[in-house]
Amino acid sequence: MSSIYELRLHKLRDYLVKKQIDIALITNPTNIYFFTGFHSNPHERFMALIVDIGSARESMIVPGLDLEAAQQHSFVRDVIPCSDSENPYALLKDKVGRTRIGTLGLEKKAISLHRVEQLQTLFPDVHYTDIEPFIIQERLVKSEQDLVSIRRAIDIAEKVLEITVQKVRVGMMEQELAAELEYKMRMFGGDKPAFESIILTGKRSSLPHGKPGAYPIQENDFLLFDFGVYAGGFCSDITRTFLIGEGTKEQETIYETVLTANLAAIQAVKVGTPYGVIDQTGRGVIEAKGYGAYFNNRIGHGLGLDVHEDPSINGENKMLIEPGHVFTIEPGIYLPTLGGVRIEDDVYVQPNGQVEVLTRYPKQLRRL
Repeated sequence: MSSIYELRLHKLRDYLVKKQIDIALITNPTNIYFFTGFHSNPHERFMALIVDIGSARESMIVPGLDLEAAQQHSFVRDVIPCSDSENPYALLKDKVGRTRIGTLGLEKKAISLHRVEQLQTLFPDVHYTDIEPFIIQERLVKSEQDLVSIRRAIDIAEKVLEITVQKVRVGMMEQELAAELEYKMRMFGGDKPAFESIILTGKRSSLPHGKPGAYPIQENDFLLFDFGVYAGGFCSDITRTFLIGEGTKEQETIYETVLTANLAAIQAVKVGTPYGVIDQTGRGVIEAKGYGAYFNNRIGHGLGLDVHEDPSINGENKMLIEPGHVFTIEPGIYLPTLGGVRIEDDVYVQPNGQVEVLTRYPKQLRRL
C-alpha cells in the first residue's frame, strides 16, 4: 500500500513532467513536511527537497544536526547532511550532477534573492518557474490522516480553553491567562501554540491582533480568547469571547450580532459556491445592524499545516468551495470605545459535500 507521501511525490513528478520542469527545489519547511513527513525549522540554514525528473528517487539536503531526525521521519531516504562549515550549494551541484538545466521549479514566495543568486551561479542558463500554485492546490484538500491531526489539535484547544476560563477572576492580568493557556496546551499533548495566543480584555479586545499584557480583567469587560494548538503537524484556530459580569445591553447586542453572522456564514458554505459568498453573507448581517464599519477584515482563512493558508475568505474571492477544504469562519465587531467580539470556528467540507463544524465549544453568550 502506497504511503500518502509516495502518492504526493508521484503527483508532483507527474506535474513536473507535464510542465516540462527538469528539477523542483522545495525549500519551504512546511512544504517539505507535506511531501516527506519530516518537519524541521532550519532557521538560517539551507534545507531542500530535490525532485529531479531525470532521477528515479528524490533527495534532501538537511542541516547536519537534523540528519538523524530526517532519517527517522522522512519518506525520502536519500538524505544529505550539510554541516555549518560546508557550502550547501556545492552539495546541491554535486547531487544534481550537471550545470545545464532547462527549467528549475521554485516556490516563488519562499525563495530569497540571495538563494536565487547562488542558483544562478550553479546553473547560469536555467529558466525559473513557480511551482507554488501547484503545491497550494495539493495542500487545499485534506486527507483522512490530516483530519485526524486537525481534530486532535482542536480537541486539545477546547479542553485547554475550558480549564483556563474556569480560572478567570476579576483583577487577573491578560498575560497571566496567556501563560496558563499555553502551559496547559503542552500538558494536554500539544506541541506548541499554533501562533502567539491573543487574550484581551476591556477596550483592548477591539484589537484583532493585540498582544496580552499587564492589563487587569475588570467587571463588565469583554474577554476575548483567540488561539490555536499545533499538534502532529497541523493547527487549530478558535476564538471565543466572554463577558465579565452582567455587562450592558449594547454589549449583548454586539455579541448576538456576531453570533448571527457566524451562523449565517456557516450556512452559506456549499460546494461549488465562491468563497466570497461566505464573507458577503456574514458581513451582510453585521452591516444590517449598523456595525459594518467595525468589521474591517476578511471573515476567514484556510487552515492546515499552517494556521493561515489558502483560501483567503474575503468578499472578492471567486475560488469555488470544494470537498476536503478546511478553513475558519470568524466574523467580529471591534469598537475602540467599548471592546470587540469575535467568534471563530474551524469548518471542514466532507468528501460527500456535507459541511462539518469541527470546533464544538459553545457559542452562546457566557458571563463569567
